[in-house]
Amino acid sequence: MKSKTMVIVMLLALTAWGLSACEGKATTAPIEENGNRGESQPGFTVLAEKLKVPWALDFDKDTAYITERGGTIVKLEGKKLTRETVELSKPLFAEGEGGLLGFALAADFPKSKRAYAYHTYKENDAVVNRVVVLEHTSKGWKEVQSLLEGIPGYFNHNGGRIALGPDGKLYVTTGDSDHPELAQDLNSLAGKILRLNVDGSVPKDNPFPGSYVYSYGHRNPQGIAWNKAGEMYSTEHGPSGDPGGHDEVNRIIAGGNYGWPDIIGDAEKEGMIVPLYHTGDIALAPSGAAFDDNGKLLFAVLRGEGLYRFDPQTNGVVQVLSGQGRMRDVKVKDGQVYILTNNTDGRGTPSKEDDRLLLLEGYKD
Repeated sequence: MKSKTMVIVMLLALTAWGLSACEGKATTAPIEENGNRGESQPGFTVLAEKLKVPWALDFDKDTAYITERGGTIVKLEGKKLTRETVELSKPLFAEGEGGLLGFALAADFPKSKRAYAYHTYKENDAVVNRVVVLEHTSKGWKEVQSLLEGIPGYFNHNGGRIALGPDGKLYVTTGDSDHPELAQDLNSLAGKILRLNVDGSVPKDNPFPGSYVYSYGHRNPQGIAWNKAGEMYSTEHGPSGDPGGHDEVNRIIAGGNYGWPDIIGDAEKEGMIVPLYHTGDIALAPSGAAFDDNGKLLFAVLRGEGLYRFDPQTNGVVQVLSGQGRMRDVKVKDGQVYILTNNTDGRGTPSKEDDRLLLLEGYKD
């Protein structure tokens, strides 16, 4: 059965959160501002401020770890913020959209003190990315193993999200490195979602034997998350220019081809998967994603400046939080929703407190 899609018509004022749009292919419906019309959007508590271009967030119990694109990791214990150095075997390249990006603590972090990270570097004058294992020490973080190198990169379109799946495998999103044709090339790691064993080897049950590629035909995916049934979803940036917009929410299946650059929006082509949802000509630029406790997908939005929620039952999208600028990542822990703003990345309008880690108060599904 073909996936159903829809197009956003943005409201003039996006100040709260809203009603899911109706189903149907090529249906035009607004993002409503309030799911229960009359309720205010949730409040929030500021847990940390003056972060330096934060990108990814993870938790060890009540301790938060936040990567900063310039090459540091913030450790937040209660109100105590410590900015820790990261020692890498290859120099970080933090220009454009590159730098220290994705981050995920190992499943045994309390014992091993290890985590997985994705960072940009340069090799033979080319911008590339790599996946490494970091170890937390009393002096900060130190690279102890390289898992995967030479992932095509660029000043833009580096992907960069890392997450441990419910199967214990490591999933990595990569951008098309500003070479759209590479997204359809199964011999390239660009424009893909990759799946690795945590030791860096290729899982034997990957869809393409001997390959890290799990899905392909992606432009710049920056969010991945799994629901309680173990189904994987991704958020992805659509094209720039004309046509622009067409950001996507996809359900990811092993071996799936998600069409970039051959199709966008409602376009169809044999063997390619159309998105569950796309934004039409409006650009939101979705980034980090997480499922809430009621099975709805929350995703942080950069250009659209806010936190949004996708309902897999209706394919509708609502805005949950606005007015705090660009947002890069979202995590749900013990039913609570945490958000990283991203106003200091050169594209936002930072306040003197930015960037910040926010905890939503009164979040309702």
